[in-house]
Amino acid sequence: MPIDEADQLLVSQIKAGDSDAWAELIARFEGRLLAFVNSRLRNAASSEDVVQETFLGFLISLPNYDPATPLESFLFAIASHKLTDLLRKQGRRPTIPLFPDEKGERENHREPAGHARVASSLARSKERKSKEEQIICESLQELILSWIKNGEYERLQCIEQLFVSGKANKEVALQLQISEQSVANHKHFVVGKLKDAIKTAQIHDADLQGLGLS
Repeated sequence: MPIDEADQLLVSQIKAGDSDAWAELIARFEGRLLAFVNSRLRNAASSEDVVQETFLGFLISLPNYDPATPLESFLFAIASHKLTDLLRKQGRRPTIPLFPDEKGERENHREPAGHARVASSLARSKERKSKEEQIICESLQELILSWIKNGEYERLQCIEQLFVSGKANKEVALQLQISEQSVANHKHFVVGKLKDAIKTAQIHDADLQGLGLS
């Protein structure tokens, strides 16, 4: 069943690089996606990360989006994929809880902080990392929208393979049938833009390695 006209228009506007349309998409679906993901994870911070990755995944997949697929179904399919990936990384089976109030053992076990790091220090560290990741996410969203608008699909595909799939330059070059130098150039361009965004936000001593930008 094709998506309705309002969704078709919204997708067309996003493809054209309309930031207002992008904001409308987030406003419409963010709450539902968060509720869906958090019902599986029971962790607000992790759920927010998955939803951010879902929206980024939507942008990356936008050039290949099939209008026959309802927009909501497409977004929830991406969210399910991201959720499954996270659960696998955590060593947990990607299953749906049997009961709404079911709690995993993870909530009854917390790794104690080292003596050198008090709770306030850990909180500040987590808050700063969250801010760094938010800036990276927002910057990537802007870049991806501009690439879609300008038809820069090689760069879009390259960055998807490097940053999302975590592939090496040589592997990406073979897959996209371009030179390793072209891959390196795309990576250098994007990393530079993201570093500039962090500097503009006046975040000092950012964990560039942890963010994958070193």
